Order: sequence, then structure tokens, then C-alpha cells
Amino acid sequence: MTGPEEPSPPSAKETNEAEFEEALAKVETNLAQIKERYQQVQRDRQRQAELQHRREDIRAELKPNPLPQLKEELKQIQEQLEIIEVNLESQLFSWGNLQEPFWQAIRFGGLGIIIGWLLKGCTS
Repeated sequence: MTGPEEPSPPSAKETNEAEFEEALAKVETNLAQIKERYQQVQRDRQRQAELQHRREDIRAELKPNPLPQLKEELKQIQEQLEIIEVNLESQLFSWGNLQEPFWQAIRFGGLGIIIGWLLKGCTS
């Protein structure tokens, strides 16, 4: 009488394939995020150019004829431009990009302090 066969542990080849598939999925996800961010940046740059052009038109209109509606529109355009500039700048600095160097600095800085204390203790 034979019992139910126990599944054999995964072979090294199966493990490597699973790790590769997982890494590939992660790369694909990251690529999709980068593409999405790139499209957002392109839209923001286009919108920024449009708003800057409109701002210059309004400024030209304000010189001979200062209307309150134009001043209000100019204020709104300036606020939108500031928001877009923050969005465009945030593409360069994000926690995801700074996370690894930050933790490496903490790790190695802390390690340096501990080694310094040990060396000072040994020499005293």
C-alpha cells in the first residue's frame, strides 16, 4: 500500500525561474510607473507652456486696460504654474529615489561611529 506522494521540494532550477519571473514582474511594474510618470511630465510641460503663453497675453492686455477679471485670471494662472512647477520638480526628488542612499548613509555612518568608539576605547 502506497501513501499519497509528498511533493518534492522545488529544485534549484524552479526556484531560479520563480525568482526571475518575480524580478521580471517587478521590472515591468517599474517600467509602467516610469512611463506613466513620463506622460504626466509631458502633459505638465505642455500645460505649463500654454499657461505661460496665456499669462504673457494677459500681461500685455493689462497694460493699456487693467480689468479686475484679467487680474484674477492672471492670479489663477500663476497659482497653476506654481503647482505644475512643484509637480515637475518632484520628478527629480522622491522618497523612493532617496530611500536607499539614505539608509546606506545611516548604516555606514552608524557603523563608523561604533568603530570610532571601539578604537577610542582600545587606545585609552
